[in-house]
Amino acid sequence: MGAGRHHNRDLQMRQRIAQEAARLIATEGIRDFLAAKRKAAAHLGAPDTRNLPRNREVEQALIRYQRLFHEDAQAGRLRQLRRAALAAMRFFAPFRPRLTGSVLTGTAGRFSDVNLHLFAPTPERVALFLMEAGIPFEEGHRRLRMGRAEWRDLPWVRFEAGGDTIEALIFPDEGARQAPRSPVDGRPMDRAGIERVEQLLAEEEAGPD
Repeated sequence: MGAGRHHNRDLQMRQRIAQEAARLIATEGIRDFLAAKRKAAAHLGAPDTRNLPRNREVEQALIRYQRLFHEDAQAGRLRQLRRAALAAMRFFAPFRPRLTGSVLTGTAGRFSDVNLHLFAPTPERVALFLMEAGIPFEEGHRRLRMGRAEWRDLPWVRFEAGGDTIEALIFPDEGARQAPRSPVDGRPMDRAGIERVEQLLAEEEAGPD
């Protein structure tokens, strides 16, 4: 009986941390799941707990939180971001753009950016493309997990478009064959091309039957 009560307390704490982490992501714009979980645990008086929920549990809690508290606003924001994504993808058409992240999965909120994957012979091609279009941008690198034990540093460009932030990771041309692992569930990231994003927007704008 004691073991059962202990298990139930652990489960309840995991759920509470997942719910609080989801709230922090939605309301404070925390983007790192681990940081959100640690802050949530501290808020709940358990800063040293090892009983943290999985990222997938936090994502599911985020979906429930958005539906419960921000359904209309979140749906409008998601449509706005998907429109921005589609415009950016059409602009980046020479680099075979793919949409990833929260704008694709549908969990994007007011703090979310548009995340794209581009494919080019060199990162300089993308930078030159932006410069020739007269678009100011930032550059950087991000470390992504490609396989079970394989990591890669990839360059990115970031710029503002209509009040939204577009961040595009640049892969070599052959990078379309292997998607990085998702930080949520460790599986290869879902990536959508222009036609799929157009379909998602059309379905949203058509509304329920």
